[in-house]
Amino acid sequence: MQNNFFETLLKVLNYKLLSLPLYKIILAFLVLWIFLVLRKLFAIYIIKALNFVVLKSKTDIDDKFLKAIKGPLKFLFVIAGIYFFFLILKVDLVIIKHVLKGLLIFDVFWAIYNLITEFEDYVYHVLGKFGKASKELAKFIIKITKALVVSIGIIALLQDWGINVTGFIASLGLGGLAFALAAKDTAANIFGGIAILTDNIFKVGEWIKVGGAEGIVEDIGIRTTKIRAFDKRLIIVPNATIANSNVENFSRRNKRRIMMRIGLVYDTPIEVIKKIVEDIRKMLLEHPDIAKDESLLIYFDEFEDSSLSIFCYFFTNTAVWSEYLRIREDINLKIKEIVEKNGSSFAFPSNSIYFETPLKIER
Repeated sequence: MQNNFFETLLKVLNYKLLSLPLYKIILAFLVLWIFLVLRKLFAIYIIKALNFVVLKSKTDIDDKFLKAIKGPLKFLFVIAGIYFFFLILKVDLVIIKHVLKGLLIFDVFWAIYNLITEFEDYVYHVLGKFGKASKELAKFIIKITKALVVSIGIIALLQDWGINVTGFIASLGLGGLAFALAAKDTAANIFGGIAILTDNIFKVGEWIKVGGAEGIVEDIGIRTTKIRAFDKRLIIVPNATIANSNVENFSRRNKRRIMMRIGLVYDTPIEVIKKIVEDIRKMLLEHPDIAKDESLLIYFDEFEDSSLSIFCYFFTNTAVWSEYLRIREDINLKIKEIVEKNGSSFAFPSNSIYFETPLKIER
């Protein structure tokens, strides 16, 4: 009875399904299942043990490295299981080899992509020291690097399948040329964005003027730059336009210029004019908020239609708008005090009208 059972079992196991003995199919699936179990055990014990070890270290580099590669490492068990599955079945098809090699290529590039993602914070940290614009550059570099990794991975897969990628790209011919022409404006904006970021023309938060757009830089993108105008309008300027235009960066100056004229009435005596000019010059030289290392010009230089004009040209020690206004107000009040103290007054446009009496002719 027992012999009959074994004979029956042996016949069943040797029964051919798709030209393969049933026992080989069962063994192949058993080996695949074992590798999946090993993958689970690897995740539970080995990965957890490694996590415990890296958490003890003072640096987070090993933490990020383990986080990046643990997925690809676990996927290696799947690849190994599929490999031994077909090895046991003695399936030696070319397509199977390409699939296994393709899975291995995918796993390698998956690990590289994860490493870039995990360590992108370091790029932000290094370039971020140079300002928000450098952070935008870091973001651009990371995106390009990721795209490059994905592209190389796809090319490697296609080359493994025997597809001539170089010939395929060359075969695009006129279609590729048409695409390049259509995308030339986008490319110009991208290169313009790179020029802005690398040359450090301006940063987020700075006051700039480009053509008719003036305001505070709100965002520097790869394709466009957003400027918040002083009336709160959002102006979006293509980076190619900025790269080919004169950019005035008002925030980069450390001083602000004050240039104005003071008009005195025409009946002001010469001695009083000299005294007013001297007092204004002295007041500015002693003022703590006026730059002493820049030009300071106070001269009576013109006879205007309705006034004796004193030219004033000097700089403040600050470029901050609110501070500049405070200093200018203080200067204006002091100048008015000087003029009034010296017995003169400010002139304003006026016209004199003369009435001519007609001559009487006696007859």
